[in-house]
Amino acid sequence: MAVKENKFNLAFNIFLVAGMLLAVTVTTIFKLQQPGVKTFMLLLAAFGSVMGVVNTVMSANGNILTFVFGFIDVLIGTIVYLDNGIMGNFALHAFYFLPMQFVGFWQWSKRGAKVRSGEESSHLKARRLTGSQWAWLATGIFIGIAALYLILLYVDGAKLAAGKIEYIDKSKILLDAVVMILNIAGQVLMSLAFMEQWYIWILVNVSSISLWAVAVMSGAGSGNAAVMLIKYIFYLLNSLNGLRIWLNLSRRTI
Repeated sequence: MAVKENKFNLAFNIFLVAGMLLAVTVTTIFKLQQPGVKTFMLLLAAFGSVMGVVNTVMSANGNILTFVFGFIDVLIGTIVYLDNGIMGNFALHAFYFLPMQFVGFWQWSKRGAKVRSGEESSHLKARRLTGSQWAWLATGIFIGIAALYLILLYVDGAKLAAGKIEYIDKSKILLDAVVMILNIAGQVLMSLAFMEQWYIWILVNVSSISLWAVAVMSGAGSGNAAVMLIKYIFYLLNSLNGLRIWLNLSRRTI
């Protein structure tokens, strides 16, 4: 049974990595055709995306090296956001996601994670949220979404008053707030080795799929939107596989 499980995980991981790498490659090629593109920064961002792909697959399999690749991914993202003057995402990456890679490596090390993958070979002792922890998590997510929504609404209101935008898209602001807060919550649960992180990642990926599906159907972004849709479908498949593996990992600690 263990041998069959490991073979399935290996084949499925290769399928996921190949699919996501293809999506990243095609997206990069599309962007390279745009006028005025910064080739070096675009290729750097593409390399960071590749590190992110490996990071997500290793995370699903309980491999502690996920935080090594995650660190590279977040560091590159920090540089790219700074270069583009997107200071909100720069600060979030530099002062939250980057330190959380060290927290995750430390926490997973304490819980027996090794440089091996899959439910049959990983020694990671995954946690599960208690009822009270679920309540605190849900409350924190709700408050975070509400607060960020109001902040983003205020920012867009200022842009509207300054004539920088023509109207305020409240539904997009809400979706941005939801995805951002869920990403923050998911990173906390991931770094602390909670199985429930995969419910969060599934929600994030479903939201992203919905967003890009609308873009594809409306014709916005042409082929690039279709590639992003495919990319997040692969991420969703990885999240479902991660949930399957981590459910078994967490049962070992019950």
